Amino acid sequence: MPGELLRVVTAGSVDDGKSTLVGRLLHDAKAVLADQLVAAEVASERRGYVGTDLALLVDGLRAEREQGITIDVAYRYFATSRRSFILADTPGHVQYTRNTVTGASTADVAVILVDARTGVVEQTKRHLAVVSLLRVSEIVLAVNKMDLVDFSERVFDDIVTDFASAAKTLDVPHFTPIPVAALNGDNVVEASAAMPWYGGDPLLAFLESVEPAKNPDLPARFPVQMVIRPQTADYPDYRGYAGRVEAGVLTRGDKVQVLPSGRFSVVAAIDTPSGELSAADAGRSVTIRLADDVDVSRGDLIVVAGDPAPIVTRELTATLCWLAEQPLVAGARYQLRHTTRDVLAVVDAVESKLDIATVTDRPATSLSLNDIGSARIRLAEPIIVDPYRLNRSTGAFLLVETSSGATVAAGLVR
Repeated sequence: MPGELLRVVTAGSVDDGKSTLVGRLLHDAKAVLADQLVAAEVASERRGYVGTDLALLVDGLRAEREQGITIDVAYRYFATSRRSFILADTPGHVQYTRNTVTGASTADVAVILVDARTGVVEQTKRHLAVVSLLRVSEIVLAVNKMDLVDFSERVFDDIVTDFASAAKTLDVPHFTPIPVAALNGDNVVEASAAMPWYGGDPLLAFLESVEPAKNPDLPARFPVQMVIRPQTADYPDYRGYAGRVEAGVLTRGDKVQVLPSGRFSVVAAIDTPSGELSAADAGRSVTIRLADDVDVSRGDLIVVAGDPAPIVTRELTATLCWLAEQPLVAGARYQLRHTTRDVLAVVDAVESKLDIATVTDRPATSLSLNDIGSARIRLAEPIIVDPYRLNRSTGAFLLVETSSGATVAAGLVR
């Protein structure tokens, strides 16, 4: 049976070969259905290609097929004998940086592609900044199209040096460089005879063996999504709090605290459609029953008393990935969505913006589309947060336009 699930995101500039790499990975790993391969073969022949364009296995939208680019996040699910994977292939164009944020937000590993002919470019640094800010624990630098530079070790080393410089500025602790030629499959699934100077694993072998950093000791976090009160003859006094355990473990008998009210109780039962549990760990959707009749509603957070407490606050300093055409300026008002809680928010000030060229922060008073920067935000009601570096679930939020409901920013609590 395949082992632990691994979430992978691919990113890179336009025409770096992301879709071809993913298509080759799926094809050589025997993870493509026969009808999918036939469809790609027919489409390739219709376009006059020599051989099958494996990128068509990933570029599923009609607009993408017609333009030969990726404009949406394409998710693919596959498994080998060693592991199961969810792979998100994200767009390369600058205007689709928001899609990269989406794909990287849940990833364990990020594969950043670089064209061996052009090396590290501005979009490479932008993608590195995104996956760094989103705390993706493992980063792969895949230097693609090595066949077009005669499989040169010197070219590969120069690109690795440039990438390492940007990674150091962003405080990325480590990354794994792999030279590949996705078109022919060199170092994708099988080791390449054309690059004997490379002694590491091919990409698939690395993904099968990598162990992303985990923090099993995170304190329990249970945002309440819904209060359940059937009020039927079978359950006349039932009162449960449904949601998903976002971190840590909740155990029957735990003394817990409900935030922001601060009231205490004890976990009396943990219910699921399949019956009661003695404990529920992160990622499990359950209904919690408490021993006491305390006031709990949607948007509250249940934590284990005595564990390191989250922060109850009405003011945030946060990193924002700005996703809207309209620039962000001080005084702007939005809806802030955090776990299961929605509150009104006002941007007090924009403090800085990441200069992609130098990968350093510089003072700023506004953020434009695809900018990454820091801002101070004031809230109409308190929310309960952890710093994003400690907890990706309770440390992240969205800013949403109050009138249209459009998401304008992804935020990370600092």
